[in-house]
Amino acid sequence: MTRYLPATRPTLHFIGVTTASSSIMQVFPRWAAHLGLTDAVISGIDFPLHADPESYREAVRFIAADPLSRGALVTTHKLDLFAACCGQFDRIDPLAALMGEVSCLSKPAGGGLYASAKDPLTAGLTLDGFLPAGHFATTEAHAFVMGAGGSAIAMTWHLTQPQRGADRPSRIIVTDPDEARLHALRRMHEQLQHGVPVEAIRVSGHTANDTRLHALPTGSLVVNATGLGKDRPGSPLGDGALFPERGIVWDLNYRGALDFLHQARRQQAARALQVEDGWTYFIHGWSQVIAEVFGIAIDGRGPLVAALSDLARRT
Repeated sequence: MTRYLPATRPTLHFIGVTTASSSIMQVFPRWAAHLGLTDAVISGIDFPLHADPESYREAVRFIAADPLSRGALVTTHKLDLFAACCGQFDRIDPLAALMGEVSCLSKPAGGGLYASAKDPLTAGLTLDGFLPAGHFATTEAHAFVMGAGGSAIAMTWHLTQPQRGADRPSRIIVTDPDEARLHALRRMHEQLQHGVPVEAIRVSGHTANDTRLHALPTGSLVVNATGLGKDRPGSPLGDGALFPERGIVWDLNYRGALDFLHQARRQQAARALQVEDGWTYFIHGWSQVIAEVFGIAIDGRGPLVAALSDLARRT
């Protein structure tokens, strides 16, 4: 078992895979000073992919019991940690329960440990920030998401919300090698009954993804939500894959080898692609968790987020 040392200052834990190489480790001190959190620090907790459930439970027990551990941001392990630890939370927000994932652990002033899913908010802020207004209402575009983890569940939830009206994909296709993750995504969309066709397809290797990519209509949204190119090398697509004309391509990664992002940029001019990396998602994801954990207000569409992004780029 891991021995966690009690925090000596108000601490935000970062549960991931390779936390030391994340920009947030250098960015957080600048943000904390800007936000008036002068004593706050960040601490990484690394687990391998699909870690032993007891490892997740041990970390959550420590955070819940340690007085100066204020909470945590969870990345990569959102579904696995929720499945292992859902009985340890004193409160679970409705979206976390619906999606079976947790991206934020916090300890409200009234006590207890609160598990919430911030990805629906942060994915929505990011998508709405770069998608052209009415894009899906004026095209037959699909959304093709490779990877069925917490981020994919959140973004497909956002894209199918009834209040978007006609501005929803005509079809959503999600691929992943993990049938359990695909089942979780299917289960959520079946409960919502929003009317948008959703296909959740088990794949092995890039060939099946390449085939589906080639069949997409003009203007489709293509997303790498696999983690490949960041925590693990590679891309979910082969080098011969052809992006749809006037497609919108989003790599959730902002660091690492970024193989998928480079594939898209090589075709950007010839296929008239709009190519986005994961930087804005990173900013929204962290700022919303910090707001929750430390009990401060950060408007995702306000000037404070722009200031935090500028501070991060200058770090």
